[in-house]
Amino acid sequence: MSGLVFIISAPSGSGKSTLVNELRHSVPGLEFSVSYTTRPPRGSEQEGREYHYISRQQFDLMVAAGDFLEYAEVFGHCYGTARRFLDEAMRRGHDLLLDIDVQGAEQLRKKLPGAISIFILPPSRRELELRLRRRSSAENVKDEEIIRRRLDTASREINNYSLYDYILVNARLEDSIERLKAIVLYERLRHAAQAPSGEERELMPLAESCRLEQSRQRIQSILDTFQQSGASVVPK
Repeated sequence: MSGLVFIISAPSGSGKSTLVNELRHSVPGLEFSVSYTTRPPRGSEQEGREYHYISRQQFDLMVAAGDFLEYAEVFGHCYGTARRFLDEAMRRGHDLLLDIDVQGAEQLRKKLPGAISIFILPPSRRELELRLRRRSSAENVKDEEIIRRRLDTASREINNYSLYDYILVNARLEDSIERLKAIVLYERLRHAAQAPSGEERELMPLAESCRLEQSRQRIQSILDTFQQSGASVVPK
């Protein structure tokens, strides 16, 4: 391992958490930063697994102490990435995986310009809405305004896709897991001072197909579904 930092962002409902969990189980030597949040746990979430749940007062104290690499407020709740996770991973020479939103990713790209960033897209606006409605139902959220607000926020976040190194369309879970795994292993190869094996070479085309420049034309039809629904997704 070479102490790489991977930033993964996605609109709410894109399946990011599932992909991140699968990646953590299938790729060794990849540490995960458990973010801090002021929102209460949902469903079966557990302290220290999905998030560290703290009060707004505790969060503000951590901000004042400079404990966060990045932090942001989303849907009325605060989220932050503790600096200690990066320090510990670098000390051990491990790679660090950060699951953070667009606001946090922007902050981190300025502080860690060498970080590898991956943006996860839903296959269409309609599919994103279906996923958001399923999640809302599971959380017993029935307020249509909340769903609409999440969709509007997703549309704005998608505008930032061109700021990321890789674009991964999460249409079929098994394929998305393989692509995400290929990206991480490929980046490790790029930073390793050794020739890749035959098996490792097979990863390269899969990972490179997700690079931003290779993805632009392929994802245009997805961006169009947000435009056609009244959302402003501007290609860059």
